Amino acid sequence: MALTLLSGAPALTACAPAPTVAGTSAAHGAATPGRAAASVAPVTTAPDPQSEDVLSRPSPPPAATRSYGPDPAQVYDVRLPPPGVTPVGATVVVVHGGFWRPEYDRTHAGPEAQAFADAGFHVAVAEYRRAGMPGGGVPGTLDDVRAVVAAVARDPQLPGPVVLVGHSAGGQLVAWAAGQQWSSDPALRLAGVVSLAGVVDLHAADRMDLGAGAVRSFAGDPASDRAAWDLADPMTSLPPRVPVRLVNASEDDVVPASVADAYVARARAAGGDVSVEVVPAAGHFSLIDPEQPAFARVVAAVRSLVP
Repeated sequence: MALTLLSGAPALTACAPAPTVAGTSAAHGAATPGRAAASVAPVTTAPDPQSEDVLSRPSPPPAATRSYGPDPAQVYDVRLPPPGVTPVGATVVVVHGGFWRPEYDRTHAGPEAQAFADAGFHVAVAEYRRAGMPGGGVPGTLDDVRAVVAAVARDPQLPGPVVLVGHSAGGQLVAWAAGQQWSSDPALRLAGVVSLAGVVDLHAADRMDLGAGAVRSFAGDPASDRAAWDLADPMTSLPPRVPVRLVNASEDDVVPASVADAYVARARAAGGDVSVEVVPAAGHFSLIDPEQPAFARVVAAVRSLVP
């Protein structure tokens, strides 16, 4: 069944792509030595503050889909640098958005993920249990983020360092991860996180009623479920233990850039390595659209975290 996306976006199929057998590979081969890593291709498309067509744009199939838990949603897709591109020697873990709701899965992150692979990164596209799914919400969704990061660290096909890149609700999840004690474990090889239009302040998002009650669907009522809010809100785990790069969009009417203001101020006051960039003439989905100029700023933020 097709579902209407938030803020007037086109319908997005709620079904996840059929996973391959865990650990299987497709035709994506290792890069040819001696070739320079690809950069993001020059963009000639005029800036589009909406850019919603990326949500239904097809992308090549992943090289593999692997499980990190028993639930069908506990999987990640692997994408590899294509032949002829020298690998960067780092892995991007893409955490998709959709206001933590079950109808929004990793399918729409395909173009973004493939663009990272085309730029020389190894890529893992995380799926996770969302609010309303068995085990989803707080704390299950958070548990999945920790579990998939650990699984990527153990995957011999995915080199370190690792950068988490999350969009919208996924931006909340990666910012949350940055504040957890486990994120600084050397075994995880986590170099930092990039939050794209992230819901990094749950109380601010709730006051704005972003996603028509999405935060409460995810974390519960703030009056009666205070512990869940404290656990999930990136604002309660400052300073972050790894660097955080926020990339927001000036024309975002889904998660306004101002949602990050208090997070940035408090994180920096606490001594955190946090930066923020607001990309002009860009909207919520421009940040995950490789055909938009804003995406070059996203890639630059990722590269800034990789030695």
